[in-house]
Amino acid sequence: MPVELPERVDRLRPAEVPADGILEGPRLLSRLHENDRSHAYEMFTLCPLGPLIGAEITGVDLRRPLTAELREELNRALLEWKVLFFRDQDITAAQQRAFARNWGPLETNPFLPSGDSDEVTRFARGAGMPGFENIWHTDVTWRPEPALGSVLRLVEVPPLGGDTLWADMAAAYDNLPADVRERIDGLRAVHDFVPGFARFADHDLLARWQDRFPPVEHPVVRTHPETGRKTLFVNQAFTTHITGLDRDESDRLLRLLFAQAHVPEYQVRFSWRPNSVAFWDNRATQHYAVNDYHPHARVAERVAIAGDRPF
Repeated sequence: MPVELPERVDRLRPAEVPADGILEGPRLLSRLHENDRSHAYEMFTLCPLGPLIGAEITGVDLRRPLTAELREELNRALLEWKVLFFRDQDITAAQQRAFARNWGPLETNPFLPSGDSDEVTRFARGAGMPGFENIWHTDVTWRPEPALGSVLRLVEVPPLGGDTLWADMAAAYDNLPADVRERIDGLRAVHDFVPGFARFADHDLLARWQDRFPPVEHPVVRTHPETGRKTLFVNQAFTTHITGLDRDESDRLLRLLFAQAHVPEYQVRFSWRPNSVAFWDNRATQHYAVNDYHPHARVAERVAIAGDRPF
């Protein structure tokens, strides 16, 4: 004899993706491509900061040149954990650049102040200049070939606050409903530097650079060139619309995709101390600099490694 369910059960919402694109329940948290396996690291100690993304490396002195073997093992750790953290690294900007060059030539950024060279971007925040990096974003996606990765060190750390978060955008893609993944595979989106910099950069400077850096198209889902994983590749700072969709449909879909970076299971949060360094894979992550330290100073210097054209 069938059991009659109480009326209140009928009022539960259906198990489908809600309007904000976030559904509670278990999530697939895989660090690696389905065909890859994790292996022990022999040249340093790796301590995960969570099950999915972020690991602290000890036993590496960033003041010293890397051997080919050490560079290869660090790259393997980067691909597996997406962002690597190093503590107690009293390095100069020149040593920071030398470390980053192990992964390729360095970029310059025409819109942000420089440090001791054009290859060093300096973020000096404090009472007179609050931070504008507290938005989930992937660096320089307005370039035809966005950065491979970045190396960031804090020159001055506030007494409290100023953490940075990273989100694994391969996990974000993996956990989208199948019909959403099917819908976005093959779509392309437009990225533009102007919206991301318009709130704080000089208007004349932005206008001068629009011809050199026109809007570019990238796939909504890129394939990581080293791991082969599919990665969600739109971000709120620089992605303006999806090609071929009307504005309302594009905005609705982008809101759903932007929301995926906000899921804590995909994130790691790092609390800075003096002489801490972070190295992240810009092809696989988004990041967010928490702006909770005002009016204290927070000074950071970043070098970015030139990347390739997303596919």
